Amino acid sequence: MFNDKEKSDGFFEKLRNRLTKTRKKLVSSVDKIVLGERVIDDDLFEELEEILITADVGPAFTYDLIEEMKERVKRKELDNPDALRSVLKGSMTDILKNSEAPLNIPGKRPFPIMVVGVNGTGKTTTIGKIAHRFKKNGQSVMLVAADTFRAAAIEQLEIWSQRAGVPLIKQKTGADPSAVVYDAIHAAGSRETDVMIIDTAGRLHTKVNLMEELGKTKRIIERELPGRPCEALLVLDSTTGQNAISQVRIFNGEIGVTGIVLTKLDGTAKGGIIIRIAKEFNIPIRYIGIGEGLDDLRSFDSEEFINALF
Repeated sequence: MFNDKEKSDGFFEKLRNRLTKTRKKLVSSVDKIVLGERVIDDDLFEELEEILITADVGPAFTYDLIEEMKERVKRKELDNPDALRSVLKGSMTDILKNSEAPLNIPGKRPFPIMVVGVNGTGKTTTIGKIAHRFKKNGQSVMLVAADTFRAAAIEQLEIWSQRAGVPLIKQKTGADPSAVVYDAIHAAGSRETDVMIIDTAGRLHTKVNLMEELGKTKRIIERELPGRPCEALLVLDSTTGQNAISQVRIFNGEIGVTGIVLTKLDGTAKGGIIIRIAKEFNIPIRYIGIGEGLDDLRSFDSEEFINALF
């Protein structure tokens, strides 16, 4: 079994800098109301609730946190506003810890990773970065261009296959995506490839027929690789905030999402959405993206993330 998780002091500093917008939206706003000569009362809790909701952490997390804080105040466990910040940090850490699960590659080859997501999430770029990571760690990788609806999608994946130095299986524009995947599975088997990463069309999750095509592609994988685990990796753009939640629900209902990649954390104040995703869905967060570089996609580490945020 292969585990691609890694640590880097340089990455922590980069992560801390990239989370500046989210920190200002969430942590700095909380600091303004809890630090100083404040009394813990209903007005303070109302202000805190408003900050948390607008920071996209979600109503469920906000409600549970406020209720916990109120109970602690009643038990005289919280006697100053400064302590509320520690409770917030601890609650966020506990939730994200449950979603921390690096992507492990089992022994059987090839291991299929089906990458899904709506247009504009950075899906193809993410595929290239994941391929780069696996190759750097000694795994053989094959990319599969199953987004056959747009010639540009195939061309973009071809560019990333060249950058990462891995082969690409493709057919002409308009080909049946399932047929491309079928050919790729057998090519990967004959070449003893470790990992095959399948690009799917950037589907609008409201298009039922396109979502059904995803289900068909997954069934081909399960039929040709019986008993083999298949990673269904959903790429989400963190700048979309609450729209990401509906995407998780719909894609998960259609194909059963097994992992999440949260991209573009460096360009948003809506990074708090990671808390809501972790709170409301029992789906591992595999990777986070904080930039355009090949090494700016990393395995999600909850402790590292929270420390960088705070």
